[in-house]
Amino acid sequence: MGPGLLWFCHWSTLGVCAALKLPQISALLAARGARGLSVPSLLLELAGFLVFLRYQCYYGYPLLTYLEYPIIIAQDIILLLCIFHFKGNVKQAAPYFAVFLSSWFVLTLQKWIIDLAMNLSTFISAASKFAQLQYLWKTKDSGAVSALTWSLSSYTCATRIVTTLMTTNDLTRQREFSTGKKSN
Repeated sequence: MGPGLLWFCHWSTLGVCAALKLPQISALLAARGARGLSVPSLLLELAGFLVFLRYQCYYGYPLLTYLEYPIIIAQDIILLLCIFHFKGNVKQAAPYFAVFLSSWFVLTLQKWIIDLAMNLSTFISAASKFAQLQYLWKTKDSGAVSALTWSLSSYTCATRIVTTLMTTNDLTRQREFSTGKKSN
């Protein structure tokens, strides 16, 4: 049962992640506005994903254990560009992309930097969710927020707990999934 469960979890997670942010993007486009979506929350989520992807690459984990992150990052970038488009200034996204790109290289200058960043990514993930919930509370308008995206994200977090424990037994990574890192 172990190899079959592992195979199912890997591939179902990749399948779900391929469409993870599409309901959110669709809701945003249908609303023709970014109501209810927090830019700081999305930026924190992107930072967490970047750290997580870089950690995986740095330590040479099997590709199937993190292949969804480039897909989710691309979808988050599209989402961020849509938000800036509806707010009227796509050029505002450029500095954020420059910071994220330079962070990719800075994270691995020293081993302690990537390790510290990975340990802080639980806090980053929680801060992302808190920022989104705080924004929803403040605006009292869920606008373009997609419940389906949040539900799909919960599923992928659960499957990644299983795959992490079965493949790498890396408890640092397992903690990241249990905090619901992929939802926004």
